[in-house]
Amino acid sequence: MKETGILYGVGVGPGDPELMTLKACRLIRENEVIAVPGEIPQDTVAYKIAVQAVPELKDKTLLPIYMPMTHDLDEQKRNHEKGANDLIFWLNKGKNVIFLTLGDPTIYSTFSYLQRIVEKSGYSTALVSGITSFCAAAARMNLPLAEWQEPLHIIPAVHRLDTKLDQDGNYILMKSGKKMNQVKQILKDSHHRVVMVENCGMENEHIYNSLDEIPDDAGYYSLIIAKESSEKE
Repeated sequence: MKETGILYGVGVGPGDPELMTLKACRLIRENEVIAVPGEIPQDTVAYKIAVQAVPELKDKTLLPIYMPMTHDLDEQKRNHEKGANDLIFWLNKGKNVIFLTLGDPTIYSTFSYLQRIVEKSGYSTALVSGITSFCAAAARMNLPLAEWQEPLHIIPAVHRLDTKLDQDGNYILMKSGKKMNQVKQILKDSHHRVVMVENCGMENEHIYNSLDEIPDDAGYYSLIIAKESSEKE
């Protein structure tokens, strides 16, 4: 039986290369084939983060896995299957493939779609955790996300614009950028104390210390922390 490689989903953290794990750096150094989510590997955010921590990445075999954002489910399926087949090509050569993904591969990662297809095709996969964007943003703001008995709710805001933040505890709102004006209205109605970090750990990082400071045209990598207020307005 032919020995095949293993597909690794490796989190590179939210943006600061110093937040990459030792394990992520080791796997990049030890393996030849590095996959990145994008059309041109060197232009992707994941590559730009990782290459600062592991300069050897420049000399690796870079495999672009292009999965453009679309709401067309058929197109999504085609893109995922093509990406999975590109990965399988190298796995069949006995090569491990290190797929770089922002943050952590278990949190709203496109890697999970590829992982399922590759596993169903009979290949082995593994996940390597990275620091999540919301943990990095909370640390950047010097805030605890949850204390004692507080629940913590994580919501992909752009897909849940009908959500009312009426549960006890604190909220993380991810993927808010494209619908920020609507997300801000949800937050206003909830009476939470709100902060936001845009492009956390990157050169163009911006911090917003209140809901009123957040612009309607915030970028894609905008993460909101909404903490339960002791005073309801």
